[in-house]
Amino acid sequence: MQAYDINVHALAGIRSDGAADTLLDIREPDEVGICAIENSLWVPMQQVPEHVEILPREHPLIVLCHRGVCSARAMNFLRISGFDNDWNLAGGIGAWARLVEPGMPRY
Repeated sequence: MQAYDINVHALAGIRSDGAADTLLDIREPDEVGICAIENSLWVPMQQVPEHVEILPREHPLIVLCHRGVCSARAMNFLRISGFDNDWNLAGGIGAWARLVEPGMPRY
């Protein structure tokens, strides 16, 4: 794990505690059509720069993709853009489906 990674178990804990967070799903439409984590904000990776102003800064912003690689890049872009509350979901939705929601479709 990298310095600004959060694992799926920690995210599941945050969500079950009812703490404020925003889960930013940066995958493509066909990927989101297969599976998604409930109550996620969807902005495809290429459109993130256009949406920086609407992304929350007052609580954790957790960025996810399929495996955690593209979301790490997006998180780094957000850090450069002045965010200090953003985190990368290590392992992405693939890890979430394996470890938290095993009934979730995978690809």
